[in-house]
Amino acid sequence: MKNPNISKVLKAYRKLNHYSVNDLVIKLEDNNLPVAAKTVYGWESGQTQPDADTLLILCKIYNIENILDTFGYSHSEDHLFLSEEERNLVLQYRNHPDMQDAVKKLLEIHET
Repeated sequence: MKNPNISKVLKAYRKLNHYSVNDLVIKLEDNNLPVAAKTVYGWESGQTQPDADTLLILCKIYNIENILDTFGYSHSEDHLFLSEEERNLVLQYRNHPDMQDAVKKLLEIHET
């Protein structure tokens, strides 16, 4: 059964990492996984999905550590589900450590 989150997450993380499809193709080749650009477009449009080994390589390239949560496989009661917008905000926050103090100040977040 296809996971509809995979296509959305792969596209979002490629963009968050500022990779073009061709950049990703090169990175995959560097990981001994030659694919065509149309394959990447297929993954990101949901027409096809990468196999498990390829998905792990993509996670490595995108620095995705919590694979289960990122792709929506974790369904514990304590799990915090984020909308796509919220997930993008968190990812942008992580990608901009130079801005984190300003964001905390703006949101009046005091570290304990």
